[in-house]
Amino acid sequence: MLSSLFRVPTLFLGLLLTAGLGLFGCSETTPPQEERLSILGLKRTTPTSPSDTLPDPIPSFTLTNQEGKTINNQTFAGKVYVTDFFFATCPSICPKMQSELLRVYEAYQDNPDVLFLSHTIDPAHDSIPVLRDYAERLGIKDASRWHFATAPHDTIFNLARAYMTGAEVDKTVAGGFAHSGTFALVDSKRRVRGVYDGMEKSQVDLLIHDLPILLKEEAESKQTAAK
Repeated sequence: MLSSLFRVPTLFLGLLLTAGLGLFGCSETTPPQEERLSILGLKRTTPTSPSDTLPDPIPSFTLTNQEGKTINNQTFAGKVYVTDFFFATCPSICPKMQSELLRVYEAYQDNPDVLFLSHTIDPAHDSIPVLRDYAERLGIKDASRWHFATAPHDTIFNLARAYMTGAEVDKTVAGGFAHSGTFALVDSKRRVRGVYDGMEKSQVDLLIHDLPILLKEEAESKQTAAK
């Protein structure tokens, strides 16, 4: 089951790369357009009109972070954020994932418009003290910038699907949980704008590259709204 979870973001990224190559091939005859990230995800709700075709935003959520504070969609209002799913006792991909996500955090730790959200998929073990210790061992002292969050399994697994990744209980694998190593980049309107394989340095480099593109779009949107 674990391998099938990995294939979802990998195949999706392959399609994106193929589409990107197609656009590049037309560049000689088509005027260059400003770089912009796609809006990704699934259409889960019934369209309200023929033009209502965009993927749905991330649904409303309520989580608890490593400081025992309640966080929700409003916590990330006006910000872009990066998400992943992990558990503290993970014997396989989590250490690599978190070290790669730490690289992204360090690149943007001085930018208050970029936040991070890591969801534990083992809430029974990963209590608030465990999450706090986990964050501190990574060197994260400011919980307002990188939230390590917990909630019941149903909440976490539903959010994983919304963020275009996979996580589930699987007693046949080491650690008892199967999950993919996907990072998702989310805009201030709660829309997924990129998915990246957190086990691949080149994919994480792409995430670091894409963040300024999204931040530029966000800044332009705020300027337009202010007029």
